[in-house]
Amino acid sequence: MEKYFGEHWLRDTAVELIGSVLTGIAIYNFAVPAAFPMTGFSGLALILYRLFSLPIGVMTIVLNIPVAILCYRLLGRQFFFKSLRCMVLSSLFIDYVAPLLPLYTGGRLLAAICTGVIGGLGYAMIYITNSSTGGSDFIVMAVKAVRPYVQLGKIIFITDAVIIGLGGLIFKDFDGVIYGLIIDYIYAIVTDKLMYGMNAGKLALVVTDYGKAAADKIDELCGRGTTIIEARGGYRGDHRDVVMCACSTKEMLTVERAVRLIDPNAFTVILESNEVLGEGFKSFRVAQKQEDR
Repeated sequence: MEKYFGEHWLRDTAVELIGSVLTGIAIYNFAVPAAFPMTGFSGLALILYRLFSLPIGVMTIVLNIPVAILCYRLLGRQFFFKSLRCMVLSSLFIDYVAPLLPLYTGGRLLAAICTGVIGGLGYAMIYITNSSTGGSDFIVMAVKAVRPYVQLGKIIFITDAVIIGLGGLIFKDFDGVIYGLIIDYIYAIVTDKLMYGMNAGKLALVVTDYGKAAADKIDELCGRGTTIIEARGGYRGDHRDVVMCACSTKEMLTVERAVRLIDPNAFTVILESNEVLGEGFKSFRVAQKQEDR
């Protein structure tokens, strides 16, 4: 199992199950009743469903096959097999589980918001296991692998906007295109916030005369490591210590308290950190090829 799905295959499968449930509900119970031109290969499957009444889940699998073959080499065997597993799970939930739940029949704007939020949460949970639901996700992950510095949400928005426009043109539903772009935008925002928010935090830069004492107090109160940088004051040229500490948002209050206890006159700058990697922080691999064992 580890060879094909990775060493954390049981945990990843559980996360993918939850993500698949959320995406299935978003697509079948909210997007289908509102007749949105949906994103990704699910959007193409929805077009075929509305034109020919073909099963959404089955058509999603059929559309995935050629793209999956093309992306196999770039993204690796583990990603490929994990994506196949997740693709089957999400398709089964769309075709057999979601129909057991009630359909949303309210306003289209609320349906679009619910689709974007619920679907974005589901896709983000799938992505953090370094997996995907296939289809346009293979394309998104391939672009991410080649351009790792680009945020996933931006790639999703651009690739899915094309399919949304296609659905709107076929069904002459230009209001639907607007709603579809709203869904696409919410997908991108929710996905980025959940994924990159897991590694986000705060960065404190403390200018003080008591760098070692401040660093020890921070370690004592919140268990965070620090880096002491020797510096000089710009006006007098006298010696200063700059204590640098990366921590979570909740821990920042403790860091501030530790600094005040040591040096009430310390000058502290607090910055937002979009992503913090290293010891003491969660990390995950997205669209990174893992060597086959």
